Amino acid sequence: MIEFPQNTDSEMQGRRSGHVCRLESGGDTPMTGDANKALVRAFGEAGNRSDLEAFDRLLAPNFVRHCEATPGVSVTSCEDFKQFYRDTAATFPDQKMDLQTLVAEGDRVAFWAKFSGTQQGPMGPFPPTGKCMESDCAGIFRIEDGRIAELWVTWDNLAGLAQLGLFPPPTPVA
Repeated sequence: MIEFPQNTDSEMQGRRSGHVCRLESGGDTPMTGDANKALVRAFGEAGNRSDLEAFDRLLAPNFVRHCEATPGVSVTSCEDFKQFYRDTAATFPDQKMDLQTLVAEGDRVAFWAKFSGTQQGPMGPFPPTGKCMESDCAGIFRIEDGRIAELWVTWDNLAGLAQLGLFPPPTPVA
């Protein structure tokens, strides 16, 4: 069994039995890998529908997103995540996340996904290109009390920038 370090008050209790483990997080709530994966799928579907209200049901109020690929972006609440989503949708209005692989272990769900979208708005210092981008990404969700409490996610920024024609940077004209 793979053990992830626990960085919250929620700790796995009991013994693994197939896909079922018992989590103590404010109640004696049995959680299954299938239930946790269904929660992550619902999160992905809500994003693909731009259903921001669904995030209120799916994310813990103090949800935290960890991502070294977006330095300077702080997401430490459900409301922060909804704003992050709005900002991303302004850049990629047709954005889609295809969750291709989900693997559950305890209170964690690992994923492999493909992001796609057309850059119609600015992205940081980069102007809109009108070009499409597809990027593989991977990460881990942590589930607590039937909601997503944390997300660690990463992807290859340079590959995405290259697809948008933004990398390598243009050579300055002398």
